[in-house]
Amino acid sequence: MKRVLLTFIIFLSGIICHGQEVVWHDASEFPVFGKITDDTPTRYQRLPGYLEPITRKPVWGLGRNSAGLYIRFYAEGSMSLYFKWKLFSNKSMAHMADTGVKGLDLYALSDENGWRYLRCAKPEGAENEVKLVCGKAPREYMLYLPLYDGVSSLKIGIEEGGTLGQPEIMSPNDMKPVIMYGSSILQGCSASRPGMAHTNILARMIDREVINLGFSGNAKLDYEIAELMASYSDPGLFVLDYVPNCSAEMIDEKAETFFRIIRDAHPDVPIILVQNAVLHGTDIFDRGAARITKAKNDAQRRLYDKLRKEGDKNLYFVEGDGMVGYDGDTTVDGTHFTDLGMMRYAEHILPTIKKILKIK
Repeated sequence: MKRVLLTFIIFLSGIICHGQEVVWHDASEFPVFGKITDDTPTRYQRLPGYLEPITRKPVWGLGRNSAGLYIRFYAEGSMSLYFKWKLFSNKSMAHMADTGVKGLDLYALSDENGWRYLRCAKPEGAENEVKLVCGKAPREYMLYLPLYDGVSSLKIGIEEGGTLGQPEIMSPNDMKPVIMYGSSILQGCSASRPGMAHTNILARMIDREVINLGFSGNAKLDYEIAELMASYSDPGLFVLDYVPNCSAEMIDEKAETFFRIIRDAHPDVPIILVQNAVLHGTDIFDRGAARITKAKNDAQRRLYDKLRKEGDKNLYFVEGDGMVGYDGDTTVDGTHFTDLGMMRYAEHILPTIKKILKIK
């Protein structure tokens, strides 16, 4: 009899819990970070609408991905948070987890340890609804959006009686942002979840907004992208990491013009030129790939040396050697970084960024 009664109580509790009212809020109520402009066709795209007829179709399409974008909000009094999101494409990729391609990634702010990973909302289709257990304590949250798909709508839910509101702590801080341009790796391939893209790792490390202008396979020095970067009114730093998508000849032909579009608009803003990662695993077996990497990196070094010789004192250089270590265990496919590769990249470039921005 006692066992039957206990079973009934558990069943009844499950009904009450399952039937608990969820109050939904459109994520547009809360601030979004990581955008170079708000002049986009939809809230969670990265490129302004005027570029659609101007830029190459692959660049425009990739600009619809929400890589590097995140929502900030505050919540308390609810054991769980709920998320609904609709995707543009519902794509999958052979060399990247769906959680990174089209999932959401939730971080919470810790007084002792800064931003810490909490839960990942796993996608199951074009339309998703996920419950994440977070606890009732008052917390600041950061919700990263998909790296390789776009979000057409996004809602955040909280259990009735809980509080969902604007962030109460300014993090990232309101200092000038870092604007990064690059390839699929910079866009986030092949991070297991959005928070592990190296631009997002760096943003947490320096507590500053980092704008992700990564275009998979298409960081080919399109001048309209340089003009977009140049149009940002008050940047703190530019990082140019296009080498993985360029040949040595392309760098020799186009990189200086791309650089000067930005430099002419911002003569005093620091710019970092980054080499291609030297992969001390793949490259020791594939000498042809190693020669191509060396040729591209040499072209990037020539550009840096030329610009420095001409008197540019706000120019910095990050070498590809040692970028992701020497064990060869940092990629999925010999090119795209795992979470380990993403973390090592961030740690490799971090000292230069800290020096430039005077961060202790």
